[in-house]
Amino acid sequence: MIDSAKIKKIKLIITDVDGVLTDGTFLQGASNIEMKRFCVQDGTAVAMAKTAGLNLAVISGRFSNATEARMKELKIMDVYNGTLNKLIPYEELKKKYNVSDDQIAYIGDDLIDIPVMEKAGFSVAVQNAYPDVKKIADYVTDSKGGKGAFRELIDLLLNKMGIYDTCLEKMKDKIINNS
Repeated sequence: MIDSAKIKKIKLIITDVDGVLTDGTFLQGASNIEMKRFCVQDGTAVAMAKTAGLNLAVISGRFSNATEARMKELKIMDVYNGTLNKLIPYEELKKKYNVSDDQIAYIGDDLIDIPVMEKAGFSVAVQNAYPDVKKIADYVTDSKGGKGAFRELIDLLLNKMGIYDTCLEKMKDKIINNS
């Protein structure tokens, strides 16, 4: 059972990239050109979260120009790209946004995410996460990483906060008014 009171405290959502916003695979050519596949529904979730007034950040253990480009496109400003010790940026983000652990949701998929998941107030593992990650998660998505898991998390949070419908209407207005 998901604790709605716990979710209503969330002000900052931090996500991993590889294995969460992507399916964890990437293509790398001989000239070091890298390509990743991101889920467009997760991009919509970013817009929904921003509409709700939630802060977003990315902490990725592996540096990637493709990640930089996608986060720039999504206008996510707090991007820690190539950071193996995710606790360092986690603590920086807490200070920047003046939030406590119980006001942070974190979604991850692998062992590198566990230290942050153990601190965050609401920890989430994607459906295809490593088993040890799933064991410590407060919630495991039905969706796999790169297949809408981030969208599922945002929809869950907004619904439990009681603001999903309001955010949806605001999103519709933005689309209609092209703003």
